[in-house]
Amino acid sequence: MVLDHTSLDDITGLVSKATGALTTKFPPSEDARFTIFAFYQKLSGNKNLKFESNSSSTLWDNGSYTVDHFSAQGARVTTDFWEKYILDDQVTTKLKEVGNYGWEDSLELVSNVSWSPTLPARFIKKFGYDLKPFLPLIIFGNNNLILQGDAPGKLQILLDQQEMGQGFVNDYRAALAEGYQEYLKTLQEWLKSVLSLQLSVQPSYNLPMDMLASIPFVDAPESESLQGQNKVDSYRNFAGPAYLSGKKITSNELGASFARAFNLAIPELLQMANRGFSGGLNQFVIHGQSYTGNYPATTWPGNAPFRYVVSDLWNSKRPDWDNGLAYALDYMARLQYVQRQGIPRTDVVIYNKHSATDGYLPVVYTANDLTQGGWSYNYLSPDNFNQPEVSINKSILAPSGPAYKAMVILATHNVTLEAVEKLQSFAQQGLPIIVAGGTPGYYPTSNASTKAAVESAVSKLLLSNNVHQVASGGVAEKLMSLGLRPNVGTRTNGTWHTTWRTDSEGGVDYLYVFCDGPPSSGELTVKSTKTIYILNAWTGVRSPLLNYAIDGNYTTIPVSLAANQTLVLAFEEQPIEGLNLPEVHATKLPTDVLGYGIDESSMYLHVAGNSTSRAKFSSGKEINLNSTAPEAFELRNWDLIAEHWEAPEDMYQASVVAVKRNTTHTLDKLVSWTEIEGLQNTSGVGYYVANFTWPQSPGSTSGAYVRFPAALNAIVLHVNGQRTPPLDYANPIMDISPYLVKGRNEITASVPSTLWNYIRSIWDSLENGGLEPLLPILLPRTANGLVGTVRIIPFQKIRVQ
Repeated sequence: MVLDHTSLDDITGLVSKATGALTTKFPPSEDARFTIFAFYQKLSGNKNLKFESNSSSTLWDNGSYTVDHFSAQGARVTTDFWEKYILDDQVTTKLKEVGNYGWEDSLELVSNVSWSPTLPARFIKKFGYDLKPFLPLIIFGNNNLILQGDAPGKLQILLDQQEMGQGFVNDYRAALAEGYQEYLKTLQEWLKSVLSLQLSVQPSYNLPMDMLASIPFVDAPESESLQGQNKVDSYRNFAGPAYLSGKKITSNELGASFARAFNLAIPELLQMANRGFSGGLNQFVIHGQSYTGNYPATTWPGNAPFRYVVSDLWNSKRPDWDNGLAYALDYMARLQYVQRQGIPRTDVVIYNKHSATDGYLPVVYTANDLTQGGWSYNYLSPDNFNQPEVSINKSILAPSGPAYKAMVILATHNVTLEAVEKLQSFAQQGLPIIVAGGTPGYYPTSNASTKAAVESAVSKLLLSNNVHQVASGGVAEKLMSLGLRPNVGTRTNGTWHTTWRTDSEGGVDYLYVFCDGPPSSGELTVKSTKTIYILNAWTGVRSPLLNYAIDGNYTTIPVSLAANQTLVLAFEEQPIEGLNLPEVHATKLPTDVLGYGIDESSMYLHVAGNSTSRAKFSSGKEINLNSTAPEAFELRNWDLIAEHWEAPEDMYQASVVAVKRNTTHTLDKLVSWTEIEGLQNTSGVGYYVANFTWPQSPGSTSGAYVRFPAALNAIVLHVNGQRTPPLDYANPIMDISPYLVKGRNEITASVPSTLWNYIRSIWDSLENGGLEPLLPILLPRTANGLVGTVRIIPFQKIRVQ
């Protein structure tokens, strides 16, 4: 419905307080229609815990209610409740001893309109006019944008203006966000003063507010891999405001995925984490760990919150619980440690303003030129420009924080007058501003006269020094033409995401790179000549990087990465004590070099196969690498012991981990269990055993590597009964020379599956809390076990003198 913008009138005063009847007259008109809108403010009755009970004898009966999230008063309802009913001396002491955060999940409040009793007064104070005449404009699309996405309101009201009244809606949302920030600040101060804890929430998204504006009000802002749809770009929205405001932790609720209960494999979890690290996150809280004991009216494998819809149930019922999951968790922990060192530095910031952030956080910068060139970037709202950390020094924005080299404004975004004035100031102080794809639009406010002022200010900005206009996808090229360089330059035939952190106190810089796609190779270029070490996130081992080239102040590092593989490097001002460095290092190595190391002060190479190749070194010399090692060979004739994990005879004995039984199989090639007779519906652990003779033939064979196909879930390796360090599940290759013996050698790989293939075979027997599973369609079986080829790769050790 479109209304005459001059006709909006608050007639509340004409309502009889005695009878509630409205008495009014409308101006005479032959063609006009008049609509009366009546608004009632009442408690929503929304419950966080929906529990119906006939009992009302205690405070805990009949569920728990949500509070007003748009005022300090709402926060105090929560804190008063805690102080009165929960925080006795013992609980308070324990929380202070072991607690870290007071945490709040994503906002799942539903309503007709997001509202607070404090909003009208707040609105008048903030904008200087009364919201009441414009209430019809906010009754559509201002409830829960995700949970009520298909029910935004019964009627959408617009005005017969160019912006159709959107400016009044934007003002309402800004006032709502201010109240929410007051709510956060009140919780934050209470947690700190009463419990010595910090505040972590999943801020604002789902509700009609600018999420980026509220992130600085949280000690540890948290995102979700589920709602962010596992996109690197989603996390950049969190990292920008968090980095700018000096947050140490950017958290993520990791691993929730619809229709994947008991079906999420470890490499998928790690891919989600790797993308999170790439987007600037450094803490992951895995979703979720369910109760493992007996549960009312619930069959094995036990309580499954969300009734088998949402992944995953990380507990001892997963076959990988004691078979490789710990390796993955250690990997994540080490990366979290690295990503908390020093200060995160980001090359470029992109302007991103919405009055209501899309809860699914769609990709903002859709061109790939920045990623392809190695330029890191994240997003800021102009609401963040007022942070005390915002300053410019030597043409760098926020030099003590992310140290942005430039700002990008997209034509698809709208700007306020205040934002343009800030941008103008940034440009005058030397910050390069790049306007991409055309002129940005006007961000509507209630003051229609500001549109002309904004358009005039934008025109002036575009003519200013340090402001540059480019076509879509032309930002990276312009940055290079301005003499700027990324913190980590990349040249690759794949997609690599990088992060760069500087610890000036410790004299260490940290580089992280993630291959987000098929296997790829290329090189990294960094402005540094410090000593470089590889930090192996799987084993925890630190070792010198011995293949790189220095040109002036820049170091270039050749890199090859498998799909979903990461690399972490530390650039140290001083060599690490106890780790020897060679007098020379390689600058170019051929592909038949499997690895390298140091004996005292000399470098050695592991060269595969019977080959001759050449390597270049920092001394300027080139040498021939003459290897007489045998060729690689495939391990065949595997014996497989399949440990079946199954339900107990009494299905309601949910506390049982699993009833286990073994079957044996002889395999001439490695295929999925779904292709092996008797294992199609099996879940559990496969113990694969193969033998080979060593050495294969006389000659200069120094040792061997084993290479597995990428893990479908996990691989735990034993050689001749000795457990090796963890394999990289994305690129499972290892030097097994220390474990080899002359003669017969045995390779054992313990390979857990997910529980899904067996679960789906008993689907009709499952019950959770007396209810059947919610999943409407039974998903197909998934591949399990070792699939592909396992090779032994002999090498010759060649010392570089």
